[in-house]
Parts: sequence; structure tokens; C-alpha cells
Amino acid sequence: MKRRNILISSAALALAAGARAQVGGVPVRILVGAPAGGSTDTLARTLAASMGPALGRTVIVENRPGAGGNIAAELVAKAPPDGNTLLMSFTSHAINATLYPSLPFDPVKDFTPLTLVASAPSILVAHPSLPANNVKELIALAKAKPGQLNFAIGSVGSSLHMAGEAFKMQSGVDIVNIPYKGTAPAVQDVLAGQVQLMFAAVGNAQAHIQAGKLKALGVTTAKRLPQFPDVMAIAEVLPGYESSAWFGLFGPGRMQPDVARKISDAARKAIATPEMQKRLESEGAIPVGNSPEQFAPFVQSEIKRWAKVVKFSGAKPE
Repeated sequence: MKRRNILISSAALALAAGARAQVGGVPVRILVGAPAGGSTDTLARTLAASMGPALGRTVIVENRPGAGGNIAAELVAKAPPDGNTLLMSFTSHAINATLYPSLPFDPVKDFTPLTLVASAPSILVAHPSLPANNVKELIALAKAKPGQLNFAIGSVGSSLHMAGEAFKMQSGVDIVNIPYKGTAPAVQDVLAGQVQLMFAAVGNAQAHIQAGKLKALGVTTAKRLPQFPDVMAIAEVLPGYESSAWFGLFGPGRMQPDVARKISDAARKAIATPEMQKRLESEGAIPVGNSPEQFAPFVQSEIKRWAKVVKFSGAKPE
């Protein structure tokens, strides 16, 4: 009887361990190559909270900032492709492919694209004292005063920096970059009139525009944004111009299709939740949640597109 009880207890423990392995077990880690509190971090944490129940596992977020997101990316690229280590990346994943002379990973082959979480359009803003009220007037002013106008940029190689470089490349104007260590001080100097212009995330600029502290000149989407119906799309003056930041979920390369699909489905289900939709809206972002088959060619096209702009800018990594 004693032996029987031991066997029953052992079987129960084994079943419990198996259940923990499936429900709790080793947590899924989402690495973020940016500091806590930024857009990428907050979106990753909101996504993780909703992905956990969908996967039946704990999902945690770890911040590994540095080198424009490359530190986190390298850790994921070299992780086992078992779905336990993921990367919440952003536009810099595509920009860094050209910005950095060499990378310790291949930005395409060493990753499995899972889903494009969201895109975040930006807006070209100016201090109210600037004698230009739209993109057309700005280009005319910049051509009349080459090298006399300034762009504030929060980070060299960022999507907002490259939005400005793409604008200069297509319009043929000479506007000087003033780099800052972060978006917040860059915005503050434009608000103070120390710098005339800036490409800013819609979420960071909207309140200042509504308060009349900043002037909106153009949006970076192909068409006008619903929240700014009177602000022209830059593409209305520079055909083909478009620039949006994006946030995407990746796994290591060589993931099994069924594992990748399971995680992608859980992420897409999370993106559709009211909590995630609300968070994206607060960040000025537009939810996407596409399939791995749709996300993969998007990443490759972004690498190719930004390569031209990075080469034009002559930017070097900080």
C-alpha cells in the first residue's frame, strides 16, 4: 500500500510538473533594445500582458538598450529558435542594416519575422515664429535661405532623423541637423524657438499643436491623418514621400513554422484587445497585426528603402 501511494504521488507530481511546463514553465522573454518607459518598451509590456493568456505561459519583458537596439537584437539572433526568446524591435532594425558598417548578425537571415505590431506616423512641426505655414512654403523658404534653417533630431539614425533626411533628399533643400540626446530635449528647444523645425511622433506633438505652441506643416503618411485634416501630407508636394516608424515582433532565425505561427497568432490576438488598442492610440500609433508571410517582405523592403536615405545622410552611429 505504501509503495502504491508513492507511485500515485510520483505520478501526480509528474502531471503537475507537465502542467507547469505548459502553463507556467520557462517564461517567454521579449527583449527590448530601448530603455524602460519609451514607446517600444510600453508597447512590448502591453503586448506581453495579453500574449501570456493566449499562449498559456508567462511572458516577461527585458530591457537591453544600447547601440540603436543592436544589443537586444544580437541576443535574440543567437538564442535557440524555440520561441522562448523574442525581440520587440522598431524601425532602427531596418535603418541599422546600412547605418552600421558591420553587425554581429544578419538583420534578415538571423530573425524570424512574426508580426508587424503597429506603425506610427510622424508630423513635421515648426516653432510658430517660422514664416512658413505648410510644406510648400517651407521648401521655398529653405531654398531662399540654404543652411540657415535647423532640424532638431532626438537620436542619430532614428526614424525621425531619417524622415528629415528623406525630406531633404527629395526636396533638394539644405537644412542643418541639430542632434540631441533624446526626443524630450529636442522638443523643448523647438518649443523655445532655439531650433525652428522637427519631425516628431504624433503622440509627442499633438498636445503642443493643439495648444498653439507648435505649428504643423505636414504629415509623413501617404494621405492626411484624420486627427489633422487641415495639415497636408508631405506627399502632396513631394510625390512618393512616406515615413512612419514601426514596431515589430521577431524571433530567432530558423524557427519551426508551427512555433512561429503559434506565437504570431497569440501576438495578433493581443493586438486586437481593447487594452492594446488603447495603448497604441495613446502613442499615436496605428495597429497592424499582420501574418509572418506579410511581415517578412515588409522588413526586407524597409532595409532596401532606408539604405538610400542613410547613404544620402552620411550619418554615422553614435
